[in-house]
Amino acid sequence: MTPEQFDVAIIGGGAAGLSAALTLGRSRRSVVVIDAGMPRNAPASHMHGFLSRDGFPPAEMLQLARKEVAGYGVRLLPHAATTVRGDVESGFAIRTGDSIEVTARRIILATGVEDRLPAIPGVREAWGRFLLHCPYCHGYEVRDRPLAVFGGLPGAIQYALLIREWTSDLTYLTNGVTPSDDESRTLRARGISVRDGRITALLTDGDRFAGVRLDDGRTVAADAVFMRPTSRPRTEFVASLGGALSPEGFAHVDPSGRTTIPGVWVTGNLVDPRAQVITAAGHANAVAMDVNSALVGDDTQTALLTLD
Repeated sequence: MTPEQFDVAIIGGGAAGLSAALTLGRSRRSVVVIDAGMPRNAPASHMHGFLSRDGFPPAEMLQLARKEVAGYGVRLLPHAATTVRGDVESGFAIRTGDSIEVTARRIILATGVEDRLPAIPGVREAWGRFLLHCPYCHGYEVRDRPLAVFGGLPGAIQYALLIREWTSDLTYLTNGVTPSDDESRTLRARGISVRDGRITALLTDGDRFAGVRLDDGRTVAADAVFMRPTSRPRTEFVASLGGALSPEGFAHVDPSGRTTIPGVWVTGNLVDPRAQVITAAGHANAVAMDVNSALVGDDTQTALLTLD
């Protein structure tokens, strides 16, 4: 069976991927979005910072977005992409885990990042509910309440200083990594208490957070814990196509989101893991315009050849 052909294949159907699909669908391009339905913000019940949609459930937003893009003829494939091969000259072929294959003239990767969580009991259960990573997304909802910061991770001290803006009742949990004298002085100056000891568990009781257990058996009371996790970019397809990656695994891109692979762009959290929903959607909108411009250039060159 001949694979279905599209102008653009978008791998990843979160806010970034669907935003790019909307712009390209409105540009009258044939577009397919391939997405397995596991967005990064799935544990969160609400999203924030999105003008006119503040507090909106992210799952509901994706449902509405899929309906919108489908109205412009965008094809939605609810599968995981497994392989990508080809090049801009001959076209790209994308295969899914269900052995569906499509071809496309251009590719946008909106596959995001995977947050790496510590292997501590209760962490995954609390993630997105009581264990939070973005104060701009969740800080206002837990303002002026007793909070804690998961220490011992890169940038945790500066992160604690940021979280301090939302509460005066903040505890920095060292998690076995003692702050330096200067760091301790800085935390003390901002009224942030410090608790030594390794974190052994996050305790939840149904819809209530019951605190953080330390290795000496003590429990630190808090209504929520903030943690800045490390993130692994899902750039496997960039690597398999021979694209350049940074030491951290992110794709090398120009300001328009183009990778070093002709015909392949990246967007969303795959470019900036800190990007909120509105930021990722906005970047993808600009990427889609650049992709459409590239296709216009190809179409023009093809038309000129017919005159010769």
